[in-house]
Amino acid sequence: MRGLSDRQIIVTGAASGIGRAVALRLAEEGAVVSLLDRDAAAAHAAAEQIASEGGRAQVLAVDITDLAQIQRSISPLDAIDGLVNCAGWDSMARFVDSEPSLWRRVVDINLFGTMNMLYAVLPAMVARRFGRIVNIASDAGRVGSSGEAVYSACKGGIIALGKTLAREHASDGIIVNTICPGPTDTPLLAAMASDGGLGERIVPKLARAVPMQRVGAPGDYPGAVAFLLSDDAAYMTGQTISISGGLTMHG
Repeated sequence: MRGLSDRQIIVTGAASGIGRAVALRLAEEGAVVSLLDRDAAAAHAAAEQIASEGGRAQVLAVDITDLAQIQRSISPLDAIDGLVNCAGWDSMARFVDSEPSLWRRVVDINLFGTMNMLYAVLPAMVARRFGRIVNIASDAGRVGSSGEAVYSACKGGIIALGKTLAREHASDGIIVNTICPGPTDTPLLAAMASDGGLGERIVPKLARAVPMQRVGAPGDYPGAVAFLLSDDAAYMTGQTISISGGLTMHG
């Protein structure tokens, strides 16, 4: 991809799943990747893999629900050219069977965590008049998802937030786009599949709802993320792209 070499890019949720796959691909493209995750050990393992393959990476052990912690951790960075908001979490339950404590945790991680990252990096991007942001939302935010009402609300919010920031910052040289994965084979999905509750009933059926007849793999997304961060997408902002095996078809 044009323009990715030497760019400083933060990837949240980079210790596992989609975030890790994205970080590996960006390092392969020549970017200098900051792997931001609360799981420091797993993030260091990913950074070691990147280094072993000739890439450049560093670890930022950060909880994205803590804005002050984010700001302290990124302040030593010389510049931030790109941000990929990939960190997320959920636990499946029908809304009427859930509790406000669960809603708060889901919102804190998925929506406020994303807003915290954006709030932390945007001022410097505005000052430099350059930035590339990719928010990882979910098809749940476009079409809903049984057992994930609050998560779907958060991801829908991220889609709307991305469009608004794309409008607000187009004149600042900042591009903001959103990718919506479908169900994906990650540690989070595996945890849902063995939760002994609703997830255990729903997750095994997900592939049948996808026209391609499989759930996604973490490696299905990094190419699109790299494209949106690259100069090849320099005239593209405010867009929402589903990568879900045809589960969602817009246009």
